[in-house]
Amino acid sequence: MNRALWLLSVVPCLLSFTGCGESPPPRKELQKVSGTIVIDGRPPGSAVQIQFHNLAGMDNSMPTLSHGVADLLGNFEISTYESGDGVPPGDYVVTFTWKAFNAFSNSFGGPDQLNGRYEDKDKSTIKVTVGSEPVDLGTIELTTKGEEKSE
Repeated sequence: MNRALWLLSVVPCLLSFTGCGESPPPRKELQKVSGTIVIDGRPPGSAVQIQFHNLAGMDNSMPTLSHGVADLLGNFEISTYESGDGVPPGDYVVTFTWKAFNAFSNSFGGPDQLNGRYEDKDKSTIKVTVGSEPVDLGTIELTTKGEEKSE
């Protein structure tokens, strides 16, 4: 009987050590961000990559990367830690890249079908402010057509 009491007191203590690992790193508070993309007035028909770039620069104490992929109809939710979880509050410039998806290599490649109009964070004109409420960006209209250059 003493052995049974000893096991009942020791086993829970041992289990408390085995079940605990390192605590997860701290996470920033996020707000859901969603919307729809149309390209030249129509749904894209293939995936479009989206990335949010904080205008204040990278937070070196808790760096994050917020990104998403629009589906064939252009619908998207932005993710930071987990799928569709949102974006930390702040001011952002948004970049878009529309490249072919290769299922074999599970990667995007080839030329940008948006002709590079939205892939450079220093040139993109799409800006978003994320505050204390979820953000529905509505419909974002992108185009593949550039202005003609005259030389």
